Amino acid sequence: MMLQAAATAIIAVVLTFLIQGSKTSATCFCELRNLGNMFPDKRLQDVKTLATRCTQEITSEQISEIDVLLDQLHYRLLQLEGDITRLEKEDDGDLFGAVSLRIIEIELAEITDLFVKLNATNNAQQRISANTGAQLMNLRSEVQGLKKFDQTKVIMEKEKNKRLTRDLKECEAKAKVTLAPPTIPAPGNCPYGHLLNVMGPSSYITTQYGTSYPYGAWGRDPKPALGKEDWYWLVALTSSNIYANYVRQYSSYSALILGVSAGDVSIASGNPTTNTVQGPNAVLYGNALYYNCYNSPSVCRFDMTSRSISSVALPTTGYNNKFPFCHLDACYGYTDIDVATDESGVWAVYTTPQNFGNVVLSKVEVGSDITLSRTWNTSLNKRTATNTFMACGVLYGTRYIDKQNEEVFYSFDTATGQERFDLNLLFKKTSTNIQSLNYNPRDRMLYVYSDSYVLTYQVTFG
Repeated sequence: MMLQAAATAIIAVVLTFLIQGSKTSATCFCELRNLGNMFPDKRLQDVKTLATRCTQEITSEQISEIDVLLDQLHYRLLQLEGDITRLEKEDDGDLFGAVSLRIIEIELAEITDLFVKLNATNNAQQRISANTGAQLMNLRSEVQGLKKFDQTKVIMEKEKNKRLTRDLKECEAKAKVTLAPPTIPAPGNCPYGHLLNVMGPSSYITTQYGTSYPYGAWGRDPKPALGKEDWYWLVALTSSNIYANYVRQYSSYSALILGVSAGDVSIASGNPTTNTVQGPNAVLYGNALYYNCYNSPSVCRFDMTSRSISSVALPTTGYNNKFPFCHLDACYGYTDIDVATDESGVWAVYTTPQNFGNVVLSKVEVGSDITLSRTWNTSLNKRTATNTFMACGVLYGTRYIDKQNEEVFYSFDTATGQERFDLNLLFKKTSTNIQSLNYNPRDRMLYVYSDSYVLTYQVTFG
């Protein structure tokens, strides 16, 4: 109706001038006047600005906070269920039952704390939702007011066509998809995304050694031998807090708690001697222990079945406390060479003078012999970090904050070469120092050895 009125007004003006022109001369002039309403561009821009602000108020970080808490709660409930099942099966009415009940008591307290945090987060989200809801109502009114200017429905049809085109493309893409067989993700291509949070500790106990050996490493094999899927391993530096010559094994977490070992696998009779363990950085992968060989700039591989040892030298690397992990107050002895596991296998983390004391990362390969495949130089000065670990081809570095807190602050993506020094992922400690830390891709846990305590932390990706 508005466009028709405007057209009628224009025709009337033209006819008037034509009539007047015919009376006075052969020349006529036409004045065009648009008597309809102008489209309110400023109102449309204001609507876009308000929509952007509304989107920013509900950030991905706020949404991921709830997801993280729900993941924690889910994990804790599964852990509680497993511990109760073990208690029912293995309770001897004596020490084991008492220890298990104490663990269950701690887990129930942690679950209660998670519910409190979720309730607090939910209240905050409700306030945001109320504010956002009011803004959306205002937006709706504005958009409805703007609709009257689109009499020919051009904008509406364009939006409809966009939606149809998008839906068609999505449908075509889904039709072309074929499910690929499960494969190990290539370095840097993690199906879980990048590290978002470190939660815990989920569990913390002393080993059967008590507080006798503050340096060591422990964990589970990411690629275990058949029948050893639930086994745990422990390497305590029993000589001068520097050296070890055997791997202790436990058939379950309950056995680890009670100190009931499934036996030791000896690397050598002497300690220290050629090819024994030097430093707390050791990992088990594919039923083989990887570690810094005694008095050598090399990574050793000890086969737990054949008890054979092979090694690969790290070219020009510093060792014997030349480039250890450190913080402002102290350095961690004999941590020059770190080894780590992730979805793709084993990695070596070390330093060379040629890279000016910065971390060098190499992929360790095992064929007929142990070798290094590809190497990356990073900008992370090794003495500014307290530990490193790998996850999906990404190197992460930690640093000391205070006696209660550690921080994952650094990452290096081997797929893209991108480095970040601003991750700011804090996690709690039960003791001042962390001697070793490693990621296990099977359960997505960090296994930590801290001043004689063995701990686990759940990690979240996204």
